[in-house]
Amino acid sequence: MNKNLQRSKYILTDLITAALAWLIFNLVRYYDVAVDQGFNSLHSFLLYYQVLKGQIIIPFFWLVLYYFSGYYNKPFGKSRLKEFFSTLLTVLIGVVLVFFVVVLNDLPRSFEIYYELFFALLGIQFFMTYIPRLIITQNGIRKIKRRDWALSVLIIGAGKKAAKVAKELYDAGYEISGFISEDSSHIKVDHKKVFGGLDDLPEIMEKNSIHELVIAVESMKTEKQLDILYSLYRYKCPIKMLVDNSNILSRVNIKTIYGAPLIDVTDNNFSEAEKNIKLFLDKFVSIIALILLLPVFIYLARRVKKDSPGPVFFKQERIGYRGKPFMIYKIRTMYTDSENDGPLLSAENDPRITPLGQIMRKYRIDELPQFWNVLKGDMSLVGPRPERKFYIDQIVKKAPYYYLLHNVRPGITSLGMVKYGYAGDVEEMIERLHYDILYYENMSLTLDITILINTVKTVVTGKGI
Repeated sequence: MNKNLQRSKYILTDLITAALAWLIFNLVRYYDVAVDQGFNSLHSFLLYYQVLKGQIIIPFFWLVLYYFSGYYNKPFGKSRLKEFFSTLLTVLIGVVLVFFVVVLNDLPRSFEIYYELFFALLGIQFFMTYIPRLIITQNGIRKIKRRDWALSVLIIGAGKKAAKVAKELYDAGYEISGFISEDSSHIKVDHKKVFGGLDDLPEIMEKNSIHELVIAVESMKTEKQLDILYSLYRYKCPIKMLVDNSNILSRVNIKTIYGAPLIDVTDNNFSEAEKNIKLFLDKFVSIIALILLLPVFIYLARRVKKDSPGPVFFKQERIGYRGKPFMIYKIRTMYTDSENDGPLLSAENDPRITPLGQIMRKYRIDELPQFWNVLKGDMSLVGPRPERKFYIDQIVKKAPYYYLLHNVRPGITSLGMVKYGYAGDVEEMIERLHYDILYYENMSLTLDITILINTVKTVVTGKGI
């Protein structure tokens, strides 16, 4: 199963059908409108500069719209019913936009022709788009049923639970690549399919093509389940966990796969469309911000150097999306030897903070370089604040659901920072965590915008400490 190849099929057919749909619609435009506007032949109309320009631009407009709809995010496992309605909705939105930007300028001989043109464009664009999509999707479903294509799953566990999950997933069309044993004394599956233990996992993932990981361990211990879960994020695969009475992640939505009750612990509440829109806005806003803030960075660099010896920028390792470490960038607000004795959270009237640092922290100016982190893809504009592993290890002992926050990119600002502010110790970090979990459970673009507006208020009023 090649995701990029399957995605390319959808993209290529969408581009071709969009071009054909617009050409067919131009035939309708010619007979309904162009004849009355002085065009003597269909040939002269189709070769008219504005019509030719539209024939090139309009198909790419549709590709952009389909991208933002999230249609290309998951090329496999599409529901035919959802595909029908998602295509219809996207096409309807696109037709309205095209109609008001392009078609409304046609000025037909009667107002009723506008209705004719609108529904003609809607019908042509929808059926020209949907039918090839349906053919590709149906062909994919047939190949999965024949097992020509199959998602390869590695099951973490080799006991009774793992055996049960394996049977249900196999019946659903999945390919069971193998099992990872948590305890060699409780193996209830084919020993030939047991690749090794948890310590062998990095080598196994490197040598095998694994599409998904499923946790179905026998252990009832929360700590062990979390340790296993956290160790899997690095592989950048969807991770699913078997639901039972011992499950520790009750906050996550259950997604049943043909009778197998599994929790997708790497998913979040954003729709595919919202994910793409959020990612685009992150990149776009970051580029604009970095350009506009360049004079501010130059000014602050001089002030920081004058205020205290040391580098202008401060970088520190944080844990981000899917548990991946990254370097976060800030303008330095503390003296260079502030953590010689080990990690220590800042507090009000902290003597380690420089005089200029006090001002920058109050107005959150020190966070501005993180637009670079957003542009790189390490962070988002809005999301839970990233923490150091040193503190995460302490937080999860009391609040194991903290790991849910690794399913989204961390943010420059967050609901926790807006509602709670800086945390001075681990207990306060756990209190602030409640706001971040609240954000996680209610993620939406509207909530992101609300948080950004409140962040601007925080910056302007100087309520950063």
